[in-house]
Amino acid sequence: MFLTELFGVFSLSAFVVWGMLMAFFFNVFVYTLGVKRKTTLLLSSFIMATSYMAGDFLFTWLSPVPATYLDWALYDVVTIVFLVSSYFVFKKTTPSFLYLIIGLSINTTLFLLMYLDLFIYGNTQPWFFWDIYSFGVNIVDLSMIVALIVDCDFLGLNKFKTFIHNSLKTHKLA
Repeated sequence: MFLTELFGVFSLSAFVVWGMLMAFFFNVFVYTLGVKRKTTLLLSSFIMATSYMAGDFLFTWLSPVPATYLDWALYDVVTIVFLVSSYFVFKKTTPSFLYLIIGLSINTTLFLLMYLDLFIYGNTQPWFFWDIYSFGVNIVDLSMIVALIVDCDFLGLNKFKTFIHNSLKTHKLA
């Protein structure tokens, strides 16, 4: 957990929550300008900001039991459900939507693996996977913040999805 030791637990989590809030406020501004009104962008950024605020270290002090990796995985699963539900309501999305779904899925997987490692297997000694978790979750969180703000396919995930979809479609016809 190199990043946590370097920056501290609260500063990293507060930075990510702050980033999600800024992405939401930016999207409120874009929405009021009328640039992107018929998409899930505003609702997606609201869902993400709310989820990250609810699951943040700063807000878990209200709970009598400390939050575990399983709790954070459940927060992400619930967030995915809300995002997918918003898609079914609007029927139209933006490039950032795929980044959020993939990012939350990666985070959920990493949270579940950390829970398995610490609470099921009982590992207490840091090892290589803990660093992968630490860097992975934070990089994914930052990329989701960037995706909400710039709202473009900056890593090519949407192009890759289209390529895979078209490849599978042509193989079914053959």
